[in-house]
Amino acid sequence: MTPEGGLIEFVVWRLPAPVPPCGHPFKYRLVFVVDGQRALGFDNERGKGDHWHRDGVERLYAFVDVDRLIEDFIAEAERWRAEH
Repeated sequence: MTPEGGLIEFVVWRLPAPVPPCGHPFKYRLVFVVDGQRALGFDNERGKGDHWHRDGVERLYAFVDVDRLIEDFIAEAERWRAEH
């Protein structure tokens, strides 16, 4: 739990092959939920590729590696928390 009562969940799978259109072998879901609503999420899915969501807006995400993914998520969560 976060100080504001939010929930953070990280799930990362290493797959035998990339999920198109991604060029890396990871499937992931990182989410920050506040008051039952997704405030922030990073994920990839077949047909959409790497992307992230913040306050209902979806943006492309340039995946580098899992460590960078987690760093980017934490940085964006800290920005969200500072603004809300």
